[in-house]
Amino acid sequence: MAAKGGDRASAEVRLIDTVRAGRAHAVRDLLSAGADPETTDTDGIPMLCLAVDAFDEGVADALLDAGADPLRSLSDGSTPLLRAVASGHADLTDALLLPASDRLTDEKRAALVTCARHWCERGTEGGLRLATGATGPVGRRRISDRHRVSEYDVLTLDGMSVCDGHPAVLTRLEAAFGWRPSFDDLLGRALTDTDENHANWAQATIVLAQRSDAETWEAALALRSDPDPRRRLFAADLVRDFVIVGQHADSEDCPWERRALDVLMPWVAEETDPAVLASVLSGLNFLDDPKAEEVGMAHRAHPDPRVRVQVPSTLFRTRYAFTHPEALGVLAALARDPDARVRGVVCELLYLFEGRGPAVCDILAGFLYEDDQLVRVKAVYGLAEADDPRCLEGARLIGPVDRTDGADTWLLEAASRYEERHAG
Repeated sequence: MAAKGGDRASAEVRLIDTVRAGRAHAVRDLLSAGADPETTDTDGIPMLCLAVDAFDEGVADALLDAGADPLRSLSDGSTPLLRAVASGHADLTDALLLPASDRLTDEKRAALVTCARHWCERGTEGGLRLATGATGPVGRRRISDRHRVSEYDVLTLDGMSVCDGHPAVLTRLEAAFGWRPSFDDLLGRALTDTDENHANWAQATIVLAQRSDAETWEAALALRSDPDPRRRLFAADLVRDFVIVGQHADSEDCPWERRALDVLMPWVAEETDPAVLASVLSGLNFLDDPKAEEVGMAHRAHPDPRVRVQVPSTLFRTRYAFTHPEALGVLAALARDPDARVRGVVCELLYLFEGRGPAVCDILAGFLYEDDQLVRVKAVYGLAEADDPRCLEGARLIGPVDRTDGADTWLLEAASRYEERHAG
């Protein structure tokens, strides 16, 4: 029995260390081997709270899938879910809210919303100073969510860190509970001290798009001629999200595609702000219309990289071929663009492209010396899948890869599969 107790203690220590290291795949392995998802550290803090404190979505998901309770009562009267709300990280809040939703009383729902509203009213820095009682300087760093869809600023004071996404958290809670704040309220949350890449902005547009009603659509279009480019940008992002939400609905036809095309095509010709223009082009990329190709071609040499980065997707119409006769020439030119983001988008478009002919392989080979290691990895994968021998040299150029936490072996082993095919 003592040996079993020692084994259990050792397993708990390994789980605690692995959670703190942020190794989500290793956490899953330990949980599958029998580690307790409700393990606490020496201070009595559950592992799920450690994941929340680190803004680690991957580890939180692993613990939740293994049965960690987001509504577990803690010594300070809170729960892991309430801590997620206070953390200001909307994606973590969503992750913990889902398995808890059917157990939330009206009182618990109200407590979650009240917490989010209090942080919104105080502001992140004000709430952080109130929570810590500290008066020193506040550190700030930028992080992305796990899928690199939206971003947060993390503010740190006296050892406590909080994301500035409480407006996004409040927006998600209201949507989950069936509450409907006004269009102007959500617009205000998006425009307050954030940019279009921030979670506060992204949550506002996606929640409004999920309403999928004429009232919200008309409110968005009313901003199209607003003199403030940020309000026009919000409208362009919302039109795009209407299409995305509609395309993911159960019905076969998206009711907003034709309306969006009628709005976005003339908007491209009228818009003067580069950020707004990039968003309009992004919306067109979700519409299957050949006219988008010509629009993309017209902006291939735009001086702003935010616009150029949208051009490759406007030329992509099938998985097997590019229909525009100049498409590959334009992609080859953009693959040498001075902006790394533009080059990365070209690689992203081509490495999984199933119509990999010699011209596409030549473009992919040009990415083998990119500074971004992931771009190099994807270029090697594309070349190997096309049976191009340049993948072997590319594999050597990738350099050491940290594979301790479940790296994408299907990408990294492409060159080895090429060698096996030819050795056979």
